[in-house]
Parts: sequence; C-alpha cells; structure tokens
Amino acid sequence: MAAGQPFVEIDDVAMRYGGADATLALSGTSLQVERGEFVAVVGPSGCGKSTLMKLVSGLWPSSSGSVTVGGREVDGPLPMVGMAFQNPTLLPWRTILGNVMLPLEVVEPHRRQLRAKRAYYADKAGRLLDMVGLAGFGTHYPHQLSGGMQQRASLCRALIHDPQLLMLDEPFGALDIFTREELWAQLQDVCLSLKPTVILVTHDLREAVFLADRVLVMSSRPGRIINERRIDLPRPRRLENTYDQHFQELVHELRDHIHAARQGAEQGVADAA
Repeated sequence: MAAGQPFVEIDDVAMRYGGADATLALSGTSLQVERGEFVAVVGPSGCGKSTLMKLVSGLWPSSSGSVTVGGREVDGPLPMVGMAFQNPTLLPWRTILGNVMLPLEVVEPHRRQLRAKRAYYADKAGRLLDMVGLAGFGTHYPHQLSGGMQQRASLCRALIHDPQLLMLDEPFGALDIFTREELWAQLQDVCLSLKPTVILVTHDLREAVFLADRVLVMSSRPGRIINERRIDLPRPRRLENTYDQHFQELVHELRDHIHAARQGAEQGVADAA
C-alpha cells in the first residue's frame, strides 16, 4: 500500500442488483477509511449500508467504480476481513470454542498451521473469550448461552484470525438495550487493545457516537455518503458519557442529517408522481 493511501477506499461506486432495470442500491458512493480507524455508517432504512459492507468485504462485485482495501482492488472475498452480523450464526453442533476457531480452518496461513499449533490457537481463542466476559464458557454449546453471550462469541470468531479489517453489520441490533450497551463497552475495549480497522453499520445513533472515530451518513436509496462527523470525544468512553450534553448534541446532529435525507427522498418521490 502506497504511503498516505487510505486503507479502505471506495471511489464512485454504483451497485445494482439484477439487470439494468433492477434496484439501484448505491450510486456515486465514495468514502475513505484510514488504517486503525473506527468508522460507523448510518442512514435511513434501505439506503444500502449492508450493500456497502458486501462490496468492501468482497462478497459482491460493484456494478461500477472501484473498491480498494490495503492498496489492492477487491475482486473476491478477503481473508484479511473478519465479519460479525446481527445474528451470531453459531454452529449448534460445535462448542463455543469450536465456533470461535472455525475461521482458522478456512483462512490461510492459519489453516496450514492449525494442526501443529492447535494448542496455541485454542489458548488464543480462550483469551478472546476472556476479553469479552466469556471465561469458562468455551465448552458450552450455543443453545446454552443467552443471545448476548452468543454475540460476544461471534465477535471473538471474527477476531480469531487477526483480521486487518473488522466489518460489523448491526451486530447488536437484536439485543435488549442493557445488553447492547454492555457490549459497546466491551467492543471498545477489544478495539483499543487489538487496534483493527473497523467499519460498523448501525441504525443506533448512540451506538455510532459511542464507538466511532468518525460517522458517515448515507442518503436514501440509491445510497451515497452525504455527511460525515468526526466524533471529538476522548477515549476510553464510558456509558455515563452518553448522558453528557455534547454526546447528546452529536446524536441529534446525526438524526437531523438522516431526517433531511428522508425528507429529500420523499420530496423526490412526490415530484416524480
């Protein structure tokens, strides 16, 4: 990667599902993410946030424009990426430790080394579980854990192969607010310790402000980046900070941007009619 080049760069990307007359999810979308930065992406429902994640991780090719990660154009799934989704999708027949270690059976060079270094990797998985408050749960099965505990295990699975880029698609959206806030704090601690580059998609503006260095706001479909806000709050952040006036001001500022984007889309529909 050339000196000064962003770690993730999306340049004038469009994404259309299906044929020429199918849904245009993204249009003229550009963004940059620096190495080690935590960026949150917010916007109205259906604006293409999850599509953006698929393009960056190489799960889908763009219809036009370029997507570059680590100085190389993305042309397929990236082994340097770890992903966690709204549903933890743990394999029910594997223990929590076995689920966390699953990427090591797929991603090189860990796959070649797994048999000889299994004890090392098991210890590493155990340390990740400790870090998120799951010490002693490695031998349990997913059905024996709560939803929040399963999501913590999913986060460990996304981190086990030392990804340079961590992609989080609404990872806490299905959880109750108390569990969600607890996991914000744990995710922040993990990221401060391991320092991956992170892109988080979320509908929760408080979550975005609490976790991110910078928040990007997308327009209604077809999505593009219309605003960005650097979060000028010191780290580590604590849950009580969410009640501070400046924190609340940041949340309301982002909400105003999204409200304006939705109004603009509705006006466009009305004008077209």
